[in-house]
Amino acid sequence: MLSYLEFEKPIAELEGKVHELKRLAQEDPSVSISDEVSKLESKASQMLRDTYANLDPWQKTQVARHPNRPHFVDYIKGLIEDFTPLAGDRLFGEDAAVLGGPGRFRGRSVMVIGHEKGADMETRLKHNFGMARPEGYRKGIRLLDMAERFSMPVITLVDTSGAYPGIGAEERGQAEAIARSTETCLNLEVPIVSVVIGEGGSGGAIAIATGNRVYMLEHAIYSVISPEGGASILWRDAARAKDVATAMKITAQDLLSLKVIDGIVKEPVGGAHRDTEAVMEETRKTIAGALSDLSKLDGPGLKKQRREKFLAIGRNLG
Repeated sequence: MLSYLEFEKPIAELEGKVHELKRLAQEDPSVSISDEVSKLESKASQMLRDTYANLDPWQKTQVARHPNRPHFVDYIKGLIEDFTPLAGDRLFGEDAAVLGGPGRFRGRSVMVIGHEKGADMETRLKHNFGMARPEGYRKGIRLLDMAERFSMPVITLVDTSGAYPGIGAEERGQAEAIARSTETCLNLEVPIVSVVIGEGGSGGAIAIATGNRVYMLEHAIYSVISPEGGASILWRDAARAKDVATAMKITAQDLLSLKVIDGIVKEPVGGAHRDTEAVMEETRKTIAGALSDLSKLDGPGLKKQRREKFLAIGRNLG
């Protein structure tokens, strides 16, 4: 069942009326309400288009966090064949917030790594809401090294509010694990294509998003800290998250203009959660195009391009 966000309430009311009229028509076929249903559907569709054409940064944040939005496991099913999940960092243990393993993308062997938030309370707890511990990033490092060993391009799918800030994670070297993962990405001599499919939060995101090409879904967000975290630091008031979301320039459109990302993956009207197949197809085309372009570079060239790309971000924003 589709969940509606706060700003979608007028749309929800109209679509609810359409649903009710259709139910009445099924119960009593003698009642002719097709014209009324058609008018309401047209009105609801137009309202949806108008609403999503003018989302503010805080509304985009809500869409990026939508509970029905497709997650890593959905992209694996939609994009990757013969996916084989690999577990453990060979140092401490397994972390379910970061998933990954080899598979085939359009017949080509690739390594896929990404955050998984979970779709319901049981799976969210299992995957720790997509907030990885050090062992998650160290597992990612192991998979990145494996990808280079076997000359496999890397696809990373980013969706996390940030790395897990718990005491145990800090004791096991959270910052070092994130830094090491980022360093590994920078030094790889195989193509890395990263897509922010929901939230791209802080070092928890950049640890696997240091790619030759970085894309964002149209209503995804990417930031140095969550809006609530920024508001708590600046004003000691998480309720001001909307102000921070606007000030930090966290939307795909803002980040493309700042040259932080390389492109935007178009979402269906109403967000990725309304038409999973459509967003999978757009993501598939984007990744395929990027891998095709990057195939023209050799190993040292890929490494050089990636390093220059991220150095240029600092220069552009400086």
